[in-house]
Amino acid sequence: MSQPPLRQAKSLDNVFNSAYWHLSQQDFTISELRSKLERKTTNSQWIDTVICRLLESGYLKSNIEFAQRFCQLSFGNDIGVGAIKRKLLQRGISEVDITDALEKVMSEQHIDSYQMASNRLLNKFEHFNNTTAEKVFSQMTNKGFNRAEINYAIEQHPAKDTLRSKLAIKAEKADLAVEIIKLYKKGKGGSLILQELKQRLIDVSDFEQIVYQLSLSEQVDFYASCKAELDKKRYDLSDFKEKSKAYAYLCRKGFSSDEIKHAMLLEEE
Repeated sequence: MSQPPLRQAKSLDNVFNSAYWHLSQQDFTISELRSKLERKTTNSQWIDTVICRLLESGYLKSNIEFAQRFCQLSFGNDIGVGAIKRKLLQRGISEVDITDALEKVMSEQHIDSYQMASNRLLNKFEHFNNTTAEKVFSQMTNKGFNRAEINYAIEQHPAKDTLRSKLAIKAEKADLAVEIIKLYKKGKGGSLILQELKQRLIDVSDFEQIVYQLSLSEQVDFYASCKAELDKKRYDLSDFKEKSKAYAYLCRKGFSSDEIKHAMLLEEE
């Protein structure tokens, strides 16, 4: 259900009363107060008069004063520079006033953004058992800290060695044999499978042994797989350039020289 329209101001005093009421609820920027008064009246001269007098009396803060107070409160709550800038811009404060306010407050209060990031991380995360590195970075970024400050905070955290990325957590749960078979079924050769598993942070220390066991049980056969991949492309191996393309293609797929030569020999017969 939509709200009924505001009763329009019939005099300058009505506009003053509206402004006082809004400012009694909380501090507003000049831009925010102007927007609220524009809902009360279309008389821009009345609005300008009210805002000018409120600024002169100190009842309404100038943009730089508002920005400075906002910075003080934000730093007191371990909010970083990035979030402060973003929120003040949204509230109609210019970049120049924001920069001036930040410099003044950071200088007066001796703000150390790296230590502030470290404090926030420690207060938010006693440990990292139920989170990931991605979530930590996302939350800290939303609070206004940059990558360098976040990395510093993590390094200072006593539980830093337990922080894992989503990829690392998934890798720890992975079954090496199962993952090899999955990639093998996609037509990938041994070296490409090994490379992809490393990129996914999966422990490949037993890779050769697992491949050997899978070969003995006939769950993988890279010679046959290489031949199948070659058949899909239908290269003319009687042509030297075509044969070179075929060889390069199978190399990119991760097959060994012996597997490729064996596949080509079968193809030529």
